Amino acid sequence: MKLWQDWQAAAIIDENFEVLEVEIYKGSLNKEIVAKRLRLLSSGVLLQEAKHLLQRYPEAELVQPSDNIHEDVELPFPNDERMEILDEAALLLSKQDVDDSASDPDRRLEHLIRAAEEIRSSWVLLEARLTEWIVLLLPRARMESDRNRLAKLVIDSEKISDLAEHFDVELPPVLPKDTEWKVIKNWSETVASLESQLARIESTIRELSLEHLPSLSAIAGPLIAAKLCVAAHGRMRLARLPAGTVQILGAEKAFFSHLKLGTKTPKHGLIYSHVLISRSPKPVRGRISRMLAARMSLAARIDAFNGTPWGEEELRLIEERVEKIRQQYFDSKKR
Repeated sequence: MKLWQDWQAAAIIDENFEVLEVEIYKGSLNKEIVAKRLRLLSSGVLLQEAKHLLQRYPEAELVQPSDNIHEDVELPFPNDERMEILDEAALLLSKQDVDDSASDPDRRLEHLIRAAEEIRSSWVLLEARLTEWIVLLLPRARMESDRNRLAKLVIDSEKISDLAEHFDVELPPVLPKDTEWKVIKNWSETVASLESQLARIESTIRELSLEHLPSLSAIAGPLIAAKLCVAAHGRMRLARLPAGTVQILGAEKAFFSHLKLGTKTPKHGLIYSHVLISRSPKPVRGRISRMLAARMSLAARIDAFNGTPWGEEELRLIEERVEKIRQQYFDSKKR
């Protein structure tokens, strides 16, 4: 015996595919009510009509999509008026889904991360070009300590002589013309603008990540947490991934190279930029990565299922564990 339901009716069907009893929704119907009932159906909730029938036929089992009984049973079909309301409700659901996707933190994080990657790529390229340009004009300039603010130095220099004075070097035999120097200054303004824009985007990523992934951000840092979320295609999917997968997120090329060509298995992906991994001795990075990935996986589940967020205490315990792993490595080297 089967229990069938849709948005406007429910029915009991016996083993011979005959309808024993039907109960139709008798309340008022509009597109909002129908949309709500469709939402409940998609979530697997029994509607009131189905509950009433189930009380009278407790042995009935809910029809599953794989049962495919619709061809053999004459099920109650909505009239024309109800079909019109159903069409309006379907359109309303589509609009609601679009609105929901616009406010989805996972999607917003994805766009922010992609935007940051694109801007960083452009900034690195343009900044490298600017550095080469200045080195060409002032080959004796030592700009190791001023590399990060070279664009601002060029912008603040009215002439190349001002920049040469800052670096305490002689002017080149052939000076660039004013038009060329203006081009260099405009290029520097573009570099500075991209750098400023990148900083604003990363600040926004941190804010959204701390709100959307508080526990993961606490132990991985907001930027790494956001990148892991985007790489996993959402917070909920990240929460369902095993720790081993979290460990190598971002290293998919190396992993598939291992599967196809037998190269070494990657020890870490995006989480490598975590200070506890990148600043650890190379032989223990794998162990620390596994331990951190396990903690990050737990933190992602806490965030996804609204648990009590982790904070400084959990981070302290992780740091103690990392220090213990490092100490074991150093002790083994002394033996």
